[in-house]
Amino acid sequence: MPSAPLSRRDFLATSLLAAGALLLPRPLTAFGKPRKLTYKIAVVDLMILKRQKLGALQLTKDIGADGVEVDMGGLGNRDTFDSQLSKPEIRQQFLDKAKELNLEICSLAMTGFYAQSFATRPTYERMVQDCIDTMKLMGVKVGFLPLGNQGDLVKNPELRPAIVERLKVVGKMAQKAGVVIGIETALDAAGEVQLLRDIGSKHVRIYFNFSNPLKNGRDLHQELRTLGRKRICQIHCTDDDGVWLQNNPRLDMNKVKQTLADMGWQGWLVIERSRDANDPRNVKKNFGANTAYLKSIFQPI
Repeated sequence: MPSAPLSRRDFLATSLLAAGALLLPRPLTAFGKPRKLTYKIAVVDLMILKRQKLGALQLTKDIGADGVEVDMGGLGNRDTFDSQLSKPEIRQQFLDKAKELNLEICSLAMTGFYAQSFATRPTYERMVQDCIDTMKLMGVKVGFLPLGNQGDLVKNPELRPAIVERLKVVGKMAQKAGVVIGIETALDAAGEVQLLRDIGSKHVRIYFNFSNPLKNGRDLHQELRTLGRKRICQIHCTDDDGVWLQNNPRLDMNKVKQTLADMGWQGWLVIERSRDANDPRNVKKNFGANTAYLKSIFQPI
């Protein structure tokens, strides 16, 4: 015998109960466990005093890191970077050594733009294209492009239109190559979100640097949450020089790990600075200590 049709009141009550059930936490099953997030630790060849030197790889291994960010070389007044990686034999040496040591090249860095103007250099397209071409040849997925002092959008907001238009071009170049260009700016997280919206490319993201919010008195964790998982490609996981990460009172790395976990972000944490001010050129000591500390937090045994 067919059941009687639901009254309007019964239908609404049943619908509300079903909707409420969707909001209740569900028990974890063997197939529903949270995905384990993976973090890898890298150092910067420029900061370990081995800019574009093959020895950077062995030193990275000695330090205990999983990988290295390799610089594209100096810029100065040249049309493009002074990159030894443009030579096939040099590139192959880097790739072979990395494989031998079980290391990864996590990113290629265009640090020449720290001092040079991305907004005004007439050959910026060639520079970025040279980096992207090298990335493809070496199997590297992330390029680092700092806007630097001359591209500081807080101090020089008038440069914004030119920078946005140029980054739109960079986004198309990166999309064609299947890579990501990570930019570092002086803006706060909300400003970076708007900048990325103006650029309009998923292939241009933020290469986040912990020191930027810390030295400007902003909440590091709120900045990370504002940007969100999909807008951050890699992280320079250090502060200004002075003390090691484990001795830094304004950087709670366990809380950072929780924030990143809550966001669902995983990837490369790249050590740039946080050197002991009393012994800044002791590379193995400084970067070894910071690497060991980050591994104890993000890669616990």
